Amino acid sequence: MRDTLLTVMSITLAVAASQSLADDFNSRRIQPDTTYPRYWQYHSQPVLLLGGTKDDNLFQIPDIEEHLDLLAKIGGNYIRCVMSGRDKGNVWPFAQAEDGKYDLTRFNEEYWRRFDRMLELTHQRKVIVQIEVWAHHDFFSGRWTANPWHPANNINYTVEHCGLKQSYSRPSKVRHDFFVTVPKLQDDRVVLPHQRRFVDRLLKSTLPYDHVLYCMTNEIHPLYPPGWGWYWARYIREQAGKQGRQVETSEMYWQTDLKHERHRQSIDHPELFTFFEASQNSATRGQDNWDHLQHVWHALSERPRPVNHVKIYGADTAQGWAGTARNATARFWRNVIGGSASSRFHRPKTGMGLSAVAQVHIRSMRALVAKLDLFRCVPDSKSRLLLKRDPDEAYLTRIDGEQYALYFPHGGSVGLNLSGAKGVFTLQWLDISRCMWTGPQTIEAGRPAELMAPGKGHWVAVIKTSGAD
Repeated sequence: MRDTLLTVMSITLAVAASQSLADDFNSRRIQPDTTYPRYWQYHSQPVLLLGGTKDDNLFQIPDIEEHLDLLAKIGGNYIRCVMSGRDKGNVWPFAQAEDGKYDLTRFNEEYWRRFDRMLELTHQRKVIVQIEVWAHHDFFSGRWTANPWHPANNINYTVEHCGLKQSYSRPSKVRHDFFVTVPKLQDDRVVLPHQRRFVDRLLKSTLPYDHVLYCMTNEIHPLYPPGWGWYWARYIREQAGKQGRQVETSEMYWQTDLKHERHRQSIDHPELFTFFEASQNSATRGQDNWDHLQHVWHALSERPRPVNHVKIYGADTAQGWAGTARNATARFWRNVIGGSASSRFHRPKTGMGLSAVAQVHIRSMRALVAKLDLFRCVPDSKSRLLLKRDPDEAYLTRIDGEQYALYFPHGGSVGLNLSGAKGVFTLQWLDISRCMWTGPQTIEAGRPAELMAPGKGHWVAVIKTSGAD
């Protein structure tokens, strides 16, 4: 009897200890902030995620450690990680035999060694990793013919025994059967078990870490029903739950117009998508870029959650649709002034990566956040507090009566309505392109304040009640 009692007590203590460890992990992990749910918290502190890197599957590059050091040095704390293997020098996740065929039941140790190293290096630097589980653009045209999932490239199934075809053209032209395998769509019982095995292996690496976010797909096209993303978000959350872990999940849709009905499939499902991925908004410019973001910001009001921008298009090397470097940097600032939780430059050639210009803008954003209580701020979505403003001239976020930050993409001048405020305010300008502050000036509240940027280009005005520092 005594031995039985001791055994029961030992089991009870072990279960309690395990639960305590899980609770501690879940309290420290990356998650929506408990006080400011539109932002992230990490290690129980609110955090703004900023980044820019030279690739989107950073674990595949040889100089990842040096690149992460540079990112962290200039204030970056956020990378994108697409589980892709298509580029030169990349490896695929599956073992390959001498005849060149892959075995989807055996994994390539080198791929996962690289991935695990990336997770450890980012964790050491407190850099948040946003994973895209399914690399949509690896599955079309010539990329599909080289992909291990192609029936001709593995020993696990043939075209005759599964739903996959020999060829698929452009992603916007034809639906790929790989992205409809789940039970409520095509229920492909040949391919789906291999997909689950891949996700299980991914989670084996990621779940021990507290700094990982999960996005299901890179730019899933409207050709696909929403059930694909819903299935994998639920699957990942359930698998994590079995190990006492909580995780944050989302989906990235193809549509660049955030007002499109397709995005309701994320907005209306907070039980599955605990943050909103808004990267495609960076294909829009100027006032539209701001207005579309504000549409989502307000659509999330009933269940506020973080809005992420894991990629910002635009570079002077980019194709016309992506925009220029100036477009990209303006988007970077509109995102943050507009209430977003993250902002990251896309990789070259369609993005700025971690170029010298991108570095300056990240440093300047950190300089702004050091002077502004950003997490308490609310964007002036309709610019109602700004007077004599032209479209795309200035954007405002504020704590009414306490702090105001106005971003000017191209210089210019506007009035700021301080009629409802009291006392004396201090004004300082941040020259974003040089990461330099001007000397302080004073402004009397109770009336509109005329604000003229000291020059052309990117500027931010910070107005705070005197003595707020």
